[in-house]
Amino acid sequence: MNYISGRVSVLIPLYNRVDYIQEALESVLQQNYADIEVIIVDDGSTDGSDKIVSEYAARDQVVMLQHPDGENKGQSASLNLALKHASGEYIAILDSDDLFVPGKIAKQVDFLKNNKEIGLVYGNGQAIDAQGKFLYDIVYDSVNEKSDPNEVLLDCYFLLPQNSLVRVSAYKAAGFFDEQLRAAQDHDMLVRLAEVTKFAHIPIDGFRYRRHNNSISVTGAEKRWRCGLLILNKASARYPYKKRTLRKRRAVVNFRLSQALFSSRKSKVEATLRLFYSFLLDPLRAFNVLLGFEKIT
Repeated sequence: MNYISGRVSVLIPLYNRVDYIQEALESVLQQNYADIEVIIVDDGSTDGSDKIVSEYAARDQVVMLQHPDGENKGQSASLNLALKHASGEYIAILDSDDLFVPGKIAKQVDFLKNNKEIGLVYGNGQAIDAQGKFLYDIVYDSVNEKSDPNEVLLDCYFLLPQNSLVRVSAYKAAGFFDEQLRAAQDHDMLVRLAEVTKFAHIPIDGFRYRRHNNSISVTGAEKRWRCGLLILNKASARYPYKKRTLRKRRAVVNFRLSQALFSSRKSKVEATLRLFYSFLLDPLRAFNVLLGFEKIT
């Protein structure tokens, strides 16, 4: 991870996003910041996504990488391959179906240049549907950013990939993405970054987060929350989190996993046990949820 001062490396892991990858790429290439390198790792796409990217690579607009033999190795492995090739002082990650808003990178670079103690900066954005139509605002203006790893582990209260700009030095301290995780690797990395650097929020409109039926957040709920348990166990062994934080986070993950299991109808027994366990871990919050005083999103 040797870097060129001032350069931003935008990393895009790609797997079967033929309908979205060109728009995602253009949102990066149209940024008004002078020194951006775009590194795309095709993770074994079979729908023609790689052909679209190869046209940009042929014009030297992007760097396109693939795993040996075109293997599908997962998003963590793809991001790690991109990180190993990145030359930027700053790292931005964009999912291949999401978008950057014009000016996003320049504003975040300017902030980091003027705030040397901050390792990660994030802003606001919007959720959009498959056709790019507005769904809802994603705004963090009311957040009192304390850079407290306990708060990040407990609530994971903002999006890492499309939202943030991170110093490469922070990634050096946090380490590579966990390739054991085939989901929730963004949450895991956000937690690990919180353990090694300070965060800051700036009130800019910076990204578009696309919600559609094929997105991982829609299709992989059970996998994501099982990975959530693994992330929690590793975090508790790695960092001196408060016991209260670990207990409350374990309650949330078990509650969410029970929801996923009930929804998929795979195991009502496990779903019931995990729901009961979550109530035991955090009875006050469970009571508020049951009475409708609090919604877990």
